[in-house]
Order: sequence, then structure tokens, then C-alpha cells
Amino acid sequence: MSRLRRSEQFAAVSDQSHLDPRPAEFFDVFHERSRTREPDATYEAVRVLATLWAFVFFRARSISSDKVPRSGPLIFAPNHGSFMDHFLLGAFTTRKVRFMAKSQLFQPPAQWVYTHGGVFPLRRGHRDEEAFVTARAILDRGGAVAMYCEGTRSRDGKLASRPKPGIGRLALESGAPIVPVAIHGSSKVRNWRKGEFPKVTVQYGDPIRWERVDDPTRDQQMAVAEEIFSEIKVLYGGLETLGRKGALQRVREQRRRERAGKRTATA
Repeated sequence: MSRLRRSEQFAAVSDQSHLDPRPAEFFDVFHERSRTREPDATYEAVRVLATLWAFVFFRARSISSDKVPRSGPLIFAPNHGSFMDHFLLGAFTTRKVRFMAKSQLFQPPAQWVYTHGGVFPLRRGHRDEEAFVTARAILDRGGAVAMYCEGTRSRDGKLASRPKPGIGRLALESGAPIVPVAIHGSSKVRNWRKGEFPKVTVQYGDPIRWERVDDPTRDQQMAVAEEIFSEIKVLYGGLETLGRKGALQRVREQRRRERAGKRTATA
């Protein structure tokens, strides 16, 4: 593709556009890299910088990050309130989390950072099978993929009424464990322009898993997506009503009860 043709295509793409006009073949190089190579030092460099920013300015902290499996294929299923969610999700785990991001973001020079950082494109406005092929390839190699249940950002801090079926499809086609994640407070991170810095909390849920289904129906996909999203709602609702300290206290009390139950069972 000529330099002129590339510049014309980039000019035609807007971050706010719901339809990426570039052909599917344009993104082949990004998918190929994600399917065959691990994120390089770019991932760690961005992760360190973004984590410091989140810790200092948004007082970002996590709850139950120890629930994240340290190895093997894994799907993170978070809610989505901000562009910072990618970084917040990966800040509290040693796993290199691979993200499925809208294709409009893949423009120079940012596309170099995304590609080397393990991000792969999803063409908005198209039925993009390549994104799912890439996600499954990463999972087959024992990697970790993040996919937002709601499909798009919520700018008011409220969860969507229903999830998209994509997370259910990926869960069934891969058979990989799912970790539901609630990210609370991130919808207000842009308020720093007004001198406001919200407190952000990331809470990880218990891993859940479904048996692998090669060609799940849409009803099956949606049923699994709803179940995953219900777990996110519970976590998010707890942070909304109890706050960070209250949610953390509830987790600690649950663990004490579990330990007591185990001692009673073995007595």
C-alpha cells in the first residue's frame, strides 16, 4: 500500500466513527503479530507509567487480585467506563493482559505502541471474525485476554442494561476461565481537567468456566454473557453501596467464614 494511500485512509478514520472504512487486510499485520508473539518491553514500560499515574492521581487500589490465576489461558471480563480501564485492569496482576481495542485507535504513531504492547484490533461496524481468531490464538498459547462485556464505554458510571454476546462466545469457544472484574470510579478520570481526581477501585471476582462449545448459538452466547455480567453487577454494586473499605471488609469476612467452615469440616 502506498504512503499516499495510507495517509488518505488514516485521514478518513475518526475515533468517534462507528464504521472503520479501511479494508480488513489492513489489519492483518497486527493480528499476525498478536497471534505469534508476546508483548515486548513496551508493555512493561507503559504499564509502569500508567500504574504510577493511577496510584498517585486516582488512588487506584485493588481488591482480591489474588483470585487471578497466575498461569494458563484466562479471560478478564471487566465493565468499561474509561480509556484508563486497560491500564487499571493490568496494574494489579503480573499477567500480561492482551486487549481487543477498536480499530480506529490503530493509527500512527499510537499503533506502534498498541502492537508492541499486545493490543489487537476489532473493526467496529463489521462482523470481525479475525479479532476472535486472534483472541483464541492467544488463549491457546496460555495467554490472558480482556474483553469488555458492555462492548463500549459508559460515561456516566452506570452499567449497561445488558451485555453484548461476544464475551459469551469467547468463553464458550475457548473453554478458558473467566475472571469478572468491576472497575469503579474510572468513568470520572477525565475530571482531572477540572481539578477533580476520583478514587478508583478494581475488584476481581472468582474465576468461572464453561465447557468448550465449538459453534455456540447466539442464545448460548447471550446466556453465558448474562451470567458473567451478573457477577460484575454484584461486584460493582458492592463498591457503589459499601465503598472501597466496606467492600474490602466484606471480602475479609467471607474469607474468615470460609476458613472457619473448612476447619469445621476437617474436625
